[in-house]
Amino acid sequence: MWGIIVIALIIPISTSLPCTYNGDNGWWANSVIYQIYPRSFKDSNGDGIGDLPGITSKLEHIKDSGADAFWISPIYASPQKDFGYDISNFTDIADEYGTLDDFDELVAKAKELGLKVLLDFVPNHSSDEHEWFQKSIDRIPPYDEYYIWRDAKKGPNGERIPPNNWLSVFGGSAWEWNEKRQQYYYHAFVPGQPDLNYRNPKLRKEMENVLSFWMNRGVDGFRVDAVNFMFEDADMRDEPSSGSDLPDDDFESLRHIYVRNLNDTYFVIESWKILLDNFASTYKMNSKFLILEAYAPLPHTMGYYDVGADPFNFVFISNLTRESTALDFKRTITTWLNLIPDGKVSNWVVGNHDNHRVASRFGRNGNRADQISMLAAVLPGIMVIYNGDEIGMIDRQFTWEETVDPSGCQAGPDRYHLKSRDPERTPFQWDGSTSAGFSENSETWLPVHENYRTLNLELQKQAEISHYKVFQALTNLKKSSPILEKGTTEVMLATEDVLGVVRRLKGQKPVTLLINFSDIPVEIDAKSWLNIPEKVEVAIASVQSEFKKGQQLDTSHLRLHGASSVILV
Repeated sequence: MWGIIVIALIIPISTSLPCTYNGDNGWWANSVIYQIYPRSFKDSNGDGIGDLPGITSKLEHIKDSGADAFWISPIYASPQKDFGYDISNFTDIADEYGTLDDFDELVAKAKELGLKVLLDFVPNHSSDEHEWFQKSIDRIPPYDEYYIWRDAKKGPNGERIPPNNWLSVFGGSAWEWNEKRQQYYYHAFVPGQPDLNYRNPKLRKEMENVLSFWMNRGVDGFRVDAVNFMFEDADMRDEPSSGSDLPDDDFESLRHIYVRNLNDTYFVIESWKILLDNFASTYKMNSKFLILEAYAPLPHTMGYYDVGADPFNFVFISNLTRESTALDFKRTITTWLNLIPDGKVSNWVVGNHDNHRVASRFGRNGNRADQISMLAAVLPGIMVIYNGDEIGMIDRQFTWEETVDPSGCQAGPDRYHLKSRDPERTPFQWDGSTSAGFSENSETWLPVHENYRTLNLELQKQAEISHYKVFQALTNLKKSSPILEKGTTEVMLATEDVLGVVRRLKGQKPVTLLINFSDIPVEIDAKSWLNIPEKVEVAIASVQSEFKKGQQLDTSHLRLHGASSVILV
């Protein structure tokens, strides 16, 4: 439950932090990155599946929203056993998404609009239909060692059993028997995704060639998927129990000390960053960006900065919930900022395709949909937004019969709702027409959310106040304010329920974000507690707030409405 008791006199807890901006960090240092889930963004040919021409047709929306770059989830050739994360050819496009010519047209249009293009790079595994894997089964050099193969062990009755107790992220054993090769292969995810062997230098060279292929087609950088799964314990030791009461085949029933977060990964990431830097230098172009997905302990996460890459900051996804207090937010934010190495850039992930939508995570019916976006915009560094979050889209609830995500399907009818990622992957809601304007087909690969006639981009563009209008204002402020680019950061508690973020730059009046975590109004003396000017103006207010843009306020007697957020300048 959200706290509702207002403490009138409380000593504020304040943290003042230096700016993490560094002019040498590249074009991304203060950018807004927009994630596109291609299957659900825009369908151009009426088959109910989003595609590359559909994305190209909607690039103006990304530009108008204020993004500087967009990252596309996997579009590579794939049998779609994990909806594109099982890749059968790393240098070709899936038929349902289009062709390489379509991709080139997308990149050309993006360049015209001044948008950077980032691709999802999936290095941990391939599809079992990849040519490399088929040759590995046949033990054809050098492919015979491109994957992780092990002999079977004998069970207590002489039966064949897997080499160890490792589990798949999606549940069950992480080992699959191959009759032809007469060995087990390791798969951290679904059986159709055999893990690649990064202890093999020839495999590493193959993946470097993949990066170069896409850079030659105009890609400005890569989001690297599941990077902390790339190496496993060479001795194949059993993992210990986590001590939970989860089923024995649930991934989290084990403590993952041998299949995740191995230090070997840093060496490979560093080699990729060198490759990207050398490419940019050779062709005299802007720096190439490398940002990593690693749900890992903070010390391990920060290690990626040391080898030149930027790790995603998932604190708003993994560490905080709707039950979190203002103090929880303050501690979590300052912990992250305090750990970032000097001169490196922070980032703030609002949402993504693997987690419930931000409007569902932090409030029913999107009543706090703006809160996290406002934090991500005001805090220093990169803002990462997931398509649909800019209009406050919420999760759609799925029945077992509707579920298609392999994570949900593997969990079974009693637990699918705990694992499925379908709720956050529904088609983008463009307007109130057939299938929310996503497709001319009424049948789409995932059902459109039932609320699309009242929650869609077209309506929000027309409305005087909307989540989209708030988002546009945030990106405009982020890119136009030198304070947000270069200023220091103070994260404070004004009361038990009010979080304050104050950005300061010498010679300029501060930018202040206030968030009321209580569902009832709170009165504060923000002038005294936050050391901000007495007379300020509302720059941006959340949809639920009663404040209006341009409204003049007295910060010594400031009344914050329940569950509201406001940016003052």
